[in-house]
Amino acid sequence: MGIADMLNQLGVAYDSEQGVIIIEKVMEYIVIRGGKSLSGKIPISGAKNAALPLMAATLLTKQEMVLQNVPALDDIVSMENLLRGLGTEISGKLRIGGSTLKLISDDITDTEAPYELVRKMRASVLVLGPLLARFGNARVSLPGGCAIGNRPVDIHLSGLEQMGAAIELKDGYIDAKVLRNKKLQGAHIAFPTVSVGATENLMMAATLAEGETELTNAAREPEIIDLANCLISMGAKIKGHGTDTINIEGVDNLNGVDHRVVSDRIEIGTYAIAACITGGSIDLTGCDGSFLKSLIDALRGSGALIDQYDWGLRVKGPNTRPQAIDIMTDPYPGFPTDLQAQMMAYMTGVNGASMITETIFENRFMHVPELNRMGADINVHNSTALVRGVSKLKGAPVMATDLRASVSLVLAGLAAEGETIVSRIYHLDRGYENLVGKLNECGADIKRVRS
Repeated sequence: MGIADMLNQLGVAYDSEQGVIIIEKVMEYIVIRGGKSLSGKIPISGAKNAALPLMAATLLTKQEMVLQNVPALDDIVSMENLLRGLGTEISGKLRIGGSTLKLISDDITDTEAPYELVRKMRASVLVLGPLLARFGNARVSLPGGCAIGNRPVDIHLSGLEQMGAAIELKDGYIDAKVLRNKKLQGAHIAFPTVSVGATENLMMAATLAEGETELTNAAREPEIIDLANCLISMGAKIKGHGTDTINIEGVDNLNGVDHRVVSDRIEIGTYAIAACITGGSIDLTGCDGSFLKSLIDALRGSGALIDQYDWGLRVKGPNTRPQAIDIMTDPYPGFPTDLQAQMMAYMTGVNGASMITETIFENRFMHVPELNRMGADINVHNSTALVRGVSKLKGAPVMATDLRASVSLVLAGLAAEGETIVSRIYHLDRGYENLVGKLNECGADIKRVRS
């Protein structure tokens, strides 16, 4: 029996990705009574994965940066705390329904991002590129985040070294300095693998570098496009964003900007699957479904009806038992790894058997044992899961292991007979704004319990 199992038996949560004991939230859980067909409207929040790099980008300018449609999430709070520690002034209160934050990094007093702040989420490493670009030095703790596989920062560091940074890993920290006149130099950087974080970090760093930088095999995600558009509004010279080759011509300084964060495509996908898994109908408002073609195609293949409008998407679950479909995760525009767990929950109830292949993160099947506790029939071999559809899931106590795994268990609970109890829900607060409230508005029987 491992340490996590022993501590859980004692009623204490051990967070494997952080290596710490969490006591204050162990007694908070979600209770779901399943079997209700969902119907109604869900407003889609701003994208966490877009907001975090945009917040880091404020370090590139002395002027005020205004971000609209920022979601009220624990990860946003973590980034706020990190930036405040560096000297950024932040005003505006996070609230459900979209927040406006004003950030001013005129007087940065420190270029060190300490472990106690960085350990909470991997996106903290995104301050490295902006700090180096503007100040010529940075000390950033190696990041934490969900325990879903090996996500090294080597690609980030190699790219910065090619731009003239001297980097040393020491005592769990990245110590980085720019050797030539404290100015990064433009370079041709070919990523060995597609990395969203590395693309964001190096694109931001390149905006203030001397000369031109070319990023090849770059990530193409919508969040990359949103960041690039914001940087361009700030005065950056960027071309090719949204393709696998991005060109950045460095400038001397950047201006402030007023920018609206794009809608969260992973939240869109999650609630679209919620409609399908419950056989319901949900209008997803304030969003753009054009960035979710791979998911929409998959859901339509299962029998769902999906219509796109100016205001968003209307998703209707299949009238009969869904059809099995095979999916393989891949970098954008492929099927998102952040929707794999949710799709697996849906596939547990299909007619036939589905093959789900995970190509991004090697440990992203940790939700499988919990789904099987609910009566699912899932077998994993290396990076592939065979999901045989069952007639009905049964409610059970289950435990979340990471952000997306936790919401997959909620989806399974919505479809299951009886009562499902999901523990370790602090994961959900990192990436889903008002999840319980939004589902209740559509007729779900779901509540958070603190005891």
